[in-house]
Amino acid sequence: MIRPKKRTKLPLIDQILRRRAKIGILGLGYVGLPLALAFARHGFVVTGFDVDGARIARLQGGESPLAGVTDPLLADLVAEGRLRFKAGFRDLKKQQVILICVPTPLRKTRDPDISHILAAVQEVAAQLKAGQLIVLESTTYPGTTEEILLPALEAQGLKVGRDFNLAFSPERLDPGNETYHLGNTPKIVGGITPTCTRLAALLYHTVVERVFPVRNARTAELVKQLENTFRAVNIGVANEFAQICEKFGADVWEVIAAAATKPFGFMPFYPGPGLGGHCIPLDPQYLSWKLKALNYQPRFIDLATNVNLSMPEYVFGRVQSALNAAAGKALKGAKILLVGVTYKKNVADTRESPAYELGRLLHAAGARLNYADPLIPEWEAPWGRAKAKKLSPQLLRAQDLALIVTDHDALSLDQVVLHSPLVFDTRGATQGLRSKNVVRL
Repeated sequence: MIRPKKRTKLPLIDQILRRRAKIGILGLGYVGLPLALAFARHGFVVTGFDVDGARIARLQGGESPLAGVTDPLLADLVAEGRLRFKAGFRDLKKQQVILICVPTPLRKTRDPDISHILAAVQEVAAQLKAGQLIVLESTTYPGTTEEILLPALEAQGLKVGRDFNLAFSPERLDPGNETYHLGNTPKIVGGITPTCTRLAALLYHTVVERVFPVRNARTAELVKQLENTFRAVNIGVANEFAQICEKFGADVWEVIAAAATKPFGFMPFYPGPGLGGHCIPLDPQYLSWKLKALNYQPRFIDLATNVNLSMPEYVFGRVQSALNAAAGKALKGAKILLVGVTYKKNVADTRESPAYELGRLLHAAGARLNYADPLIPEWEAPWGRAKAKKLSPQLLRAQDLALIVTDHDALSLDQVVLHSPLVFDTRGATQGLRSKNVVRL
């Protein structure tokens, strides 16, 4: 009897090229879940791991917790067996590729909180096996991949570049952007060794049009920090210019629009009530913290941070003055409607939204608050659990002031201006609407 030859296991490079590599993704939030869908759509079998059992149950049932991920696509991939979800981390050893996409928040002291990364790498290290590729996608300070992940993984006795591969590839998603998405946004990849870089680049090239390899993981970490520091500093300039224009009695929106006609040497950034979301308010703080540990003072970062963090208080003061000047009213007892409470236009995400700090300041001053936001039916507001009000002439006429925090397309700002006794616009959204009852930032 002739026995069939035993099938030899393909090396990881061949498994990736043939879409046979099993991919595990730790963390199924705004970064991990879209990434899981992308790899599953391109033929891989993907398992998503998360500590949130309720989220896992929803996902396994084909229900998406994110506005940018549609239920039908999710349900189809689950039904086909290409997308699976697990509460806990027991099956990490069965994955050939592991992508770490866990949160990296700030502590109350504004220091980095990498506890989720530490917990994730310990789980990976406990089940690490030869041939695996590990990639960190969570935004963090330069050096994290080499100084935190590498020692924990090599402590198991395996050697990077020889027994397993380790790289960093920063997420570059822009929620709400209909032009650029995961597939057509170039992917930065930097490994601990050149082999690690090549393997990670090969992996991402299966779902991304262009992959841009850099020298090492530390370089890739710095790329992400430069991108968001650039935005934070320039938004800080715009926010300070809003205050400068007020001193001169000028309209900052008109000034920016005029400056933007210059076809070279100028890129428009816009002021607002403060920074929100996970990236711009937090990421430069990770870099700043690391630099201070190296005895370097990041002056631009700290200055921009101070300006941007001060904007809710600046808007609070402007609202107070506007109420007093227009109607002789104090904030105490004034009825104020927050119009839009997410951190970004047309995105159902309240993380780090300046609406919260504005609401806290106004509530502390005695204002009577409500909010209107069609994307956020319920909100843990500073004054307690609240339900969104539907914009109507009756609601608007009953307010002393409508405060435009986020200018969603789904909000009728014409209606806000027409029926509100007084409007304070933090986004320049009412520029084309000429009315004496509008005050703009």
